[in-house]
Amino acid sequence: MDRLFIFDTTLRDGEQVPGCQLNTVEKIQVARALETLGVDVIEAGFPISSPGDFNSVVEISKAVTWPVICALTRGVQKDIDVAAEALQYAKHKRIHTGIGTSDYHIRYKFNSTQEEILERAVAAVKYAKRYVEDVEFYCEDAGRTDNEYLARVVEAVIKAGATVVNIPDTTGYCLPQEYGEKIKFLREHVQGIDKAVLSTHCHNDLGMATANTMAGIINGARQVEVTVNGIGERAGNTSLEEIAMILKCHRHLNVDTQINTQKIYSTSRLVSNLMNMPVQPNKAIVGRNAFAHSSGIHQDGVLKNRQSYEIMDPKDVGIDQNAILLTARSGRAALKHRLGVLGVNVDNGKLDKIYEQFLKLADKKKDINDDDILMLAGMERTEQHRVKLDYLQVTSGVGVRSVASIGLLIAGEKFEAAASGNGPVDAAINALKKIINRQMTLHEFTIQAINRGSNDVGKVHMQVEHNGSIYYGFGANTDIVGASVEAYIDAINKFVK
Repeated sequence: MDRLFIFDTTLRDGEQVPGCQLNTVEKIQVARALETLGVDVIEAGFPISSPGDFNSVVEISKAVTWPVICALTRGVQKDIDVAAEALQYAKHKRIHTGIGTSDYHIRYKFNSTQEEILERAVAAVKYAKRYVEDVEFYCEDAGRTDNEYLARVVEAVIKAGATVVNIPDTTGYCLPQEYGEKIKFLREHVQGIDKAVLSTHCHNDLGMATANTMAGIINGARQVEVTVNGIGERAGNTSLEEIAMILKCHRHLNVDTQINTQKIYSTSRLVSNLMNMPVQPNKAIVGRNAFAHSSGIHQDGVLKNRQSYEIMDPKDVGIDQNAILLTARSGRAALKHRLGVLGVNVDNGKLDKIYEQFLKLADKKKDINDDDILMLAGMERTEQHRVKLDYLQVTSGVGVRSVASIGLLIAGEKFEAAASGNGPVDAAINALKKIINRQMTLHEFTIQAINRGSNDVGKVHMQVEHNGSIYYGFGANTDIVGASVEAYIDAINKFVK
């Protein structure tokens, strides 16, 4: 079988989603999960963009062994210098540099010409080769770049030393046939194309990222740039799990990856939990309903023969149909086992803290699901908060004005306030604002139930503006008012020092 290289950009392109930023410790956790999953390349960040990104690339380089660690740059010498410095500890390193090649970018972004862009592309590759042997070049907006000019650029950067050439459909514009023909054109018209790997990088603006990536593979691309759960800017990127399982199901394509598909579900849930970004229930492969059957006809067919309506075994993606059910009577061992299945490894001290919260939740809920457990595993992040919720009491009802009393712990000191409002959430936030006496504006307020039922845990996502900047907050609780206040406090902790 032909070898397809999996280039994961969850920690770079995926992390550009508003509100999904990770700290370095969390990025290392994801990077190690990606290594276990079997990805070939981890794009760890854009080092020159911020000290945090630089440090993340350094620490991820130290933390993982087998994957290539890749750092993104613009086609600028300073960017490349900084990337090389960030990659100093990587066992296998790659610099990913490039420039826009479409008329939109050349004329309007760079106010330049095709010839000048070609020269800058070659210069960037040659400069990066001074630091590393493995240089990847991206032709930004290749999806809208004329094929003849694109072929000239690709040929020139390969001659300059590029080992991988990335053909991004940056805006998600291409139709699958168009994108496939673009890859085919390059393979047939670029001299020396056999000296480099062609890579896909497709966005999902029109819902065609996976289809375009598959068209690229069928026409000869042998690296795909993907993210876990398909996260990414705007509508997202090509989904890693979809490509891996398409190739597993369609063996006749004679293309294979090194992905351990049984780790897909746990990696998906880990990324969802750390980034506070729920997986949509109908998401292919990893969504809650991906292997659910509600139609009577479908249920009958599956019971008679699973393959009647399922082309994959849930166990192939790491979903254990015979999972141990967790209730208030479950012990630490069962909880630790389930956390391990979900990709969360904890020491005994941390397990004890999670178990205490688990018992409290189990007393409120009949069934504890995987999302509940991941929510509990993430709660220790709030322990480092400067501002913490001590208590919340709300009086509310039909025909009466809601009143809330709240207690906060700020750097260990207790503060209390009360306020009324147009509903219990409004009253609670008004009381909170009395203590945190700063100008804050709530821009977005989203509530999502993790599963079903009136006793379920609700997740709340908020956008709070302070001093012209937007801060994102997240909260989860069986009490939706409590979850809302926790989300607001989470946002506050990101600007209160």
